[in-house]
Amino acid sequence: MAEPRRPLGGGGAGGEGLGRSRGGFTTKLHLSAGGRCRPLSLIVTPGQRADCTQFKPVLERIHVPRIGRGRPRRKPDSLATDKVYSNGPCREYLRRRAIRHTIPEKTDSQIARLRRWSRGGRPPGFDEERYKNATLSSEPSTD
Repeated sequence: MAEPRRPLGGGGAGGEGLGRSRGGFTTKLHLSAGGRCRPLSLIVTPGQRADCTQFKPVLERIHVPRIGRGRPRRKPDSLATDKVYSNGPCREYLRRRAIRHTIPEKTDSQIARLRRWSRGGRPPGFDEERYKNATLSSEPSTD
């Protein structure tokens, strides 16, 4: 029996971001939002796709139109994320693009770094107050 053809435009399970994960047949939404909880970019992937692999594509899709003339902004002033993005490649990408960031360090990474004493390097800068303010300011206001 011949396999059914996918619809034009890439629809079907692959085009819809459906995939298998521990929870079953799922989809993941990778989203970046501004300080007022307005979406800036969105990527839909199958459920088994790792979050950190979509970090760069989500940030590269940010296009904030300018008021008046000029190209849209493509770089946020600062970024606050959760521990998922605490790995070296994500931090290096942010440094290369000169984006200020606040990312908490994973506990296992912290333990491994401390175990190496002075060879473990210095901890990544993390301002807990700035992280709290960034996550609190992203909640919708009731004004």
